[in-house]
Amino acid sequence: MPLSLTILGTASPYPGPGRPCSGYLLRGAGAEVWVDAGFGTFAELRKHTDPDRLTAIWISHLHADHSADLLAAAYALVHGGMTSPAPIPVYAPIDCARRLAGFFGRPDVRFLTGVFDFRALFDGHTVRHWNVRLSSRRVAHGTEAYGLRAECQGSVFAYSGDSGPCDALTELASGADLFLCEADLDRHTEGEHHPQVHLTPEDAGEAARKAGVRELYITHVGPTLTRQAATARAALVFEGPTRTAREGETIPL
Repeated sequence: MPLSLTILGTASPYPGPGRPCSGYLLRGAGAEVWVDAGFGTFAELRKHTDPDRLTAIWISHLHADHSADLLAAAYALVHGGMTSPAPIPVYAPIDCARRLAGFFGRPDVRFLTGVFDFRALFDGHTVRHWNVRLSSRRVAHGTEAYGLRAECQGSVFAYSGDSGPCDALTELASGADLFLCEADLDRHTEGEHHPQVHLTPEDAGEAARKAGVRELYITHVGPTLTRQAATARAALVFEGPTRTAREGETIPL
């Protein structure tokens, strides 16, 4: 089966009614990967698959609107009676396990090793699950953060994570069939001491245009913008098919 993407949540930086924060389910060739685990996405994930079917979890960075529902998953798997046939690989920045253990007030992470297998991301990290190849590039977000490129049977998906403008975005999205890209900012905010750590809609459209992607999906739109306006503004720059990522939608590549 070629790649497909199910939208679990798109909100930034906090969830709204019927709109969890960032989270996506990537499927292909037998693999099921939970991509980002923002507030509210574990419940949405369960509408589309059982957690014990997950092949991997991939976390772009440790800001809560992209990672907080790892806590919900941990409660389910450690205390809630859900089981997994083996610890689920979790690809995330290196401090992920310690932060998660801290929510439980535990001094070490060993109690999590029966359910999660934490594996640190780095720039250029590549791993294969079944016939899905996941590649990570470090992006500009003022903290350790990564974008994702997934390839399966000739289909290519790219995800910006949270990022300001940077060359890595163009590289990871090059030739992608679907580029899922944040558009958090209404206007540029960079300064000498405060580099830009998110994209405007125009930045997202420019990244898609430079990368030569087939289709652009706009996500993670901040509270000063509407999703419709952000998508329209990105489309003017990209000049290609541009859509709004919406919760519950499954997109075949």
